[in-house]
Amino acid sequence: MCFWHIIRYEIGEVMSGHTFKKYDISETEQSKLNNNFSYHPVKTDELQEHRYQEIRRSAKEFAELLYQFCPPSRELSLAITNLEQVMFWANASIARNE
Repeated sequence: MCFWHIIRYEIGEVMSGHTFKKYDISETEQSKLNNNFSYHPVKTDELQEHRYQEIRRSAKEFAELLYQFCPPSRELSLAITNLEQVMFWANASIARNE
């Protein structure tokens, strides 16, 4: 039994004394889950690799601009973190959907 099943069992069924409502997963949602939680190897597609690099380069360039224009602060750290997320999700959109 995997970790999640143990936690789900202990919290949902043993600790509360009764089971919790479970919803069906549609075929469309199951397909999305299968895709989103699968390994997507980098393709040997030169154009795909170029787009990954361009996204990373552009994100780094914008991060450098933020460091130059913004004072050191929690807000700057959050901006950089969110920019990293933008870069990640943009690259993931290529990996997952091509």
